[in-house]
Amino acid sequence: MLTWQQLRDLRPTGLQSAADGWGDVSRHAAAARDRLSNEMLGAIEKSQTSNAADSAAVRLRGLDRNYDYIHIECGLIRTDLDSLTYELMGPQRKLRDALDEAAALDFAVGADGSVSYPPGGQNLISNQPLPGGSATGGSPLLSRPPALTRTPPGFTDTNPHHVKAQAIADQILAALQEARRVDERFSTTLARLKAEPGLSVATATWQDMAADAAAVREVADQYLKNDIPTDKSPAERKAWWTYLTDKEREEYLAAYPDIIGNLDGIPSAVRDAANRDNLQVLIGKLAGADDEASKTKLAGLLSIDKQLSAVPEPGVPPMYLLGIGDHNNGRAIVSFGDPDAARNVSAYVPGLCTKLSEHFATSDIERARATAKSAAFLDHSSASIVWLGYDAPQLPAEQITDDLAVMGTHDAAVGATAYNHFMDGIHVTNQNADPHITAIGHSYGSLTVGLAAQQAGGIPGADDIILVGSPGTEAKTADDLGVGRDHVYVGAAENDPVTMLPNKKEATGVLGGAAVGALGGFVVPVPGGPILGAAEGALEGYILGDAASDPSQIYFGTDPANHAFGAHRFQVGDGPRPFIDGQGPVPAHSNYFDDDPVSAANIAAIVAGQPQLVTSQEPR
Repeated sequence: MLTWQQLRDLRPTGLQSAADGWGDVSRHAAAARDRLSNEMLGAIEKSQTSNAADSAAVRLRGLDRNYDYIHIECGLIRTDLDSLTYELMGPQRKLRDALDEAAALDFAVGADGSVSYPPGGQNLISNQPLPGGSATGGSPLLSRPPALTRTPPGFTDTNPHHVKAQAIADQILAALQEARRVDERFSTTLARLKAEPGLSVATATWQDMAADAAAVREVADQYLKNDIPTDKSPAERKAWWTYLTDKEREEYLAAYPDIIGNLDGIPSAVRDAANRDNLQVLIGKLAGADDEASKTKLAGLLSIDKQLSAVPEPGVPPMYLLGIGDHNNGRAIVSFGDPDAARNVSAYVPGLCTKLSEHFATSDIERARATAKSAAFLDHSSASIVWLGYDAPQLPAEQITDDLAVMGTHDAAVGATAYNHFMDGIHVTNQNADPHITAIGHSYGSLTVGLAAQQAGGIPGADDIILVGSPGTEAKTADDLGVGRDHVYVGAAENDPVTMLPNKKEATGVLGGAAVGALGGFVVPVPGGPILGAAEGALEGYILGDAASDPSQIYFGTDPANHAFGAHRFQVGDGPRPFIDGQGPVPAHSNYFDDDPVSAANIAAIVAGQPQLVTSQEPR
């Protein structure tokens, strides 16, 4: 049990020195891990192919995980000790103030925290000084002044020192109780931060570490979290991070990698380091879950983790993890190339049905990788980002309202605001005087990018906008997107039905006609019944709707590939035909980045800031 004497004599420098020692261990582990990954493991995988080399690589990866675990856990211990020091200093100040006041009044403080005071005042009857006594904090029955007799009714006959002594005793007790609560909380947390004998980092270890991180965050909130500028602009966040000391930065990274790693305006290298640590925490957290959503996210996280630890493909810029999270449908922001150092930076927004999953990790991330490789061939100072920072509509959905989400703009509008915050962060952390920034939207993601461009001020820093496989942007013309129509580029494959979705009048006709046709099939029995009736009704409804609508309009406004929109339509392949070529209903919709070399080359030329290399295609 913590005593007031121990609290009085506590030396914060001792705790801080211990914290610094754990911080040193954390840094050394991180440096060892980096050397393993960047030098030893990479050298073996690049230069040797044998069973012995494979065995060595496996063991080095295991050692890499061990160092990573040590780095994170020791960082948590350091943060815990620093937080403990911070929280104990408050009650220690209260205690010392109380002791100073007692000494100034010549009161004595007992070993149990009681405060003794001398005689004082005067007995109203005998005119003698009232006797001294003692006061015990929080215990009125034990701290009453000596009983007095023959006190006339209506008179108060109390030693005036008693009130002061009682206040001092109460303050001593309050300080001690607060310090004991702090001590108990942090003792419990510190007791968690230990590894089993014979360190072997496996899934269960990461699960335990995830719980450790949550425990440290809970006790460190008062010390650290309240100062994180989550409600500030990216520029203000950058300034905040710039003026922190190295020690403060390390503490934030240890306790709150989930916040720092996803904070727009923080340098990309810092976000990458934070998110790599948080990735392990999330893997540990989701490894114990048995619901399908968690399993899907876990598969995506594991795939991203594997890619981060792999030797980079020749010609592909290094991989940065700029965002990661498991909330809602999951979050993941991956860059190939350092967006702070690159002259050319692109950020691609995927569309319908995208979520944190193994498919995202192997498909959408691969699109960013392919774009980065092609752009870097034209200009080595290029970085390509895939941005899953919003909840794209999902199909099939669990609720009818979710099924209708793809037909509305709500998800895109929410995503547009988040995307602009991210792009603002990319713009303010870039080290070039005038970086070339390209916003890319695919499918429903093009609606997100289009809405972002139509917000006040447009997409921060954007010079060019690329829309591929677009169902529209809610913009009437390319001029509405804020970069000038000559800087809006559109790719639309002739066999991509998403770029030719019926506009809302046509869609209303289709739905209404289908409903009437299906009802007719029930009422008047015909071959095929309601199904045939629905199909016939939908066709009739489409024809009627089409006759009453503008042919340049598709579902979300003007067709970006139409001449009325006024954008630069670049050449893409026609792509496979729906069903006929045996690749499903919309195979051409997914071909713009890597499966269509003409389209991929044009996207790379735009991203690399070399529009003279772009080949054009006639607008519709």
